[in-house]
Amino acid sequence: MEKILYHETLRGGAMTSFVLKRGTTLRLSVPDGVPAGEARPNVSALFYNADMPLERYNMPDTLKAQFTALLTASRVLYSDMGRVLLSITEDTCGWHDTLCGVIDARKTRAKFGPTSYQTLRNDFHRNGRDNFLIELAKHGLGKRDLHANVNFFSKVTVDEEGNLHLEESATTGISQHVDLRAEMNVLVVLSNTPHPMSPAGQWNPPDVELSLRESELPGPHDECRVSRPENIRGFLNTEALFASVNSRERV
Repeated sequence: MEKILYHETLRGGAMTSFVLKRGTTLRLSVPDGVPAGEARPNVSALFYNADMPLERYNMPDTLKAQFTALLTASRVLYSDMGRVLLSITEDTCGWHDTLCGVIDARKTRAKFGPTSYQTLRNDFHRNGRDNFLIELAKHGLGKRDLHANVNFFSKVTVDEEGNLHLEESATTGISQHVDLRAEMNVLVVLSNTPHPMSPAGQWNPPDVELSLRESELPGPHDECRVSRPENIRGFLNTEALFASVNSRERV
């Protein structure tokens, strides 16, 4: 990892969006962990090819190509065109949810009670779906561009009867982080709002730190590239895209 290019604190309830350039790594971190009994951290995320937003993160292909139901180190996030958007190069949590979607206004009211900007100003209860739509609008996107999202720092397991369970936060009491290396220019949309399965109670999503660093492009023996046979093809597809772009620029 090289020097930090940018750092930002994403406050609880807040959202952001930006283009993560190819060869740059985004770190999401909870530096001091979360005390036991406090609200769980959860960062809901959407990802798009910034140069062609019709191409975006594809949850089914990501999971079936890597024989997994979760995201962690050495796994990648596939687009719906068979290319690799992002690679997870470091992860101290070990489990990030891919299945449960994003919390909306109805669930937020049911779990945490009604609020408004007029009564609480910037501390009113935001929800992930509306946060996504606000950020997408800044890039000319909208409701039709919503897709299955990732919930970072949230661990959801399935029991023998098929019921989903949100486990205790992987960040309780200790510093945690996950690193996402961009394999193409990626539009990143983030919402620091509770997981849809968070228990009802006090609204208090913890702050999460964001930092951007330069990183080397993956070589032939990169751990994310060789962790599954399908990933090799995904990286080749991505590299072919950029070879084509560079060729056109030279003409």
